[in-house]
Amino acid sequence: MKTDVRPQEATTLALSWIDGDWTGGATIRESINPATSEVIGSYVDGGVDAAVAGIVAAKRAFQRPGWSRDRVLRARVLGQLADAFERNRDELIELLSTENGKVKAEATFEVDMCASKFRYFAGVTRTEAGRVVEPQPGKLAMVIRQPKGVVGIIVPWNSPIILMVRSLAPALAAGATVVIKMPGQTAQTNALTARIMSEAADLPKGVINMFTDTGEGSRHLVDSADVPVISFTGSTATGQAISAAAAPNLKRLGLELGGKTPMVVFDDADLEITVPGLEKALTVFAGQFCVTGSRVLVQSGIAEALRERLAERFRVLKVGPAADLSSDMGPMIDKPNVERVDKVVEKAIAEGAKVVVRGGPITEGPLSRGAFFRPTLLTVTDPSMDIVQKETFGPVMTMQVFETEAEAVKLANDSAYGLGASVWTLDVTRGLRVAREIDAGVVWINEWAALSDESEEGGFKHSGLGRLNGASAIEDFCELKTITISPGVITA
Repeated sequence: MKTDVRPQEATTLALSWIDGDWTGGATIRESINPATSEVIGSYVDGGVDAAVAGIVAAKRAFQRPGWSRDRVLRARVLGQLADAFERNRDELIELLSTENGKVKAEATFEVDMCASKFRYFAGVTRTEAGRVVEPQPGKLAMVIRQPKGVVGIIVPWNSPIILMVRSLAPALAAGATVVIKMPGQTAQTNALTARIMSEAADLPKGVINMFTDTGEGSRHLVDSADVPVISFTGSTATGQAISAAAAPNLKRLGLELGGKTPMVVFDDADLEITVPGLEKALTVFAGQFCVTGSRVLVQSGIAEALRERLAERFRVLKVGPAADLSSDMGPMIDKPNVERVDKVVEKAIAEGAKVVVRGGPITEGPLSRGAFFRPTLLTVTDPSMDIVQKETFGPVMTMQVFETEAEAVKLANDSAYGLGASVWTLDVTRGLRVAREIDAGVVWINEWAALSDESEEGGFKHSGLGRLNGASAIEDFCELKTITISPGVITA
């Protein structure tokens, strides 16, 4: 239901949005611009109180007649959400760039994906109902989808809007109601996003509830018996902890977790396409992306040429704030993460990695006030090193050399992760053959991170459970029920 209360601008207090109302709380924290380290506002850390209130509201909304059974209503609301995001896109892009650090092109891409996703799942709502089979002559079985109930959506800070919408849209399409835990690092963006969603005129009260939290609220969503589904995007370690905590209640889990994306470059690759593609794969969102192309595997025949061309691009790449439209890469989310990544690089060098481009924290000039980290390129020969095996979540690329196709596949699969991968070759047959052999939920050939509403994405191995995007995405939020109809006894 639309509310006339409009939450605060970026310089005031960001509130929780529960049961159609804006609510406060006891704990107040500051919102920081990562490019300048300046305070740009404050926010309510919702904690357990917001989680409890959100669950109560979502459960009540689910139990009311209407939402879970009315596909026409759900499709209409999803369309209204798309309209609202389109109306407010410029304001949302500006605030996301300021608070999250993305350069304008990246923020624009993220915001524009949201309306598209809502519209896609509006269509899914009307078409993905179930099926009818005839197991015996004259006997029919209907296999129908029913929403599981209240969904807890736990969102990370790296792409908060689209990663929220990516779970929210299929959950709404399925007929679920939701409680969304948003990250503290993007609290002002969260509040604006909630205000935008409140503009959906036919959205029933309590169907969507959103609060910002730094930990306790998330744990309550996972522990609550009234939340049968958790959709989480974040680190593998946190996903494992959620799995353990959710086990007593046998919750349905959708987990998109960490990655260590291999970028396999064969010696026939077109370097005019490959080099800028690899640069983009490392520097988008300052390397803070679950499919960041941090692990390049290159065939020996072009290894030197690729190394030199990447090094040159990394040296001249312009790091700067989103407010400077000439910036190629923005800041990391905060200075503690800059320090963390720099320690990872130092450790790798101490263990034998060779420096091609050191990069690292910017410690002089105006940018030193922000959380800026120049891209780093290292060559490695030992695939067991932490810099190869563990997710860095920053703009640090390693390069390994291989000789044969079989060796390339072996190196690509020598990882606990299996989220994304990329293959670069002009031999389409080889590209398809290698793509099939790589253990990853999404594989791109001669490009990177080509994501669409229509195609599923998700992880193998320690990169997660379930799938998002595509028509299959609603399965995480539904139960299948079979209803068999018998004609009964027929007498002459």
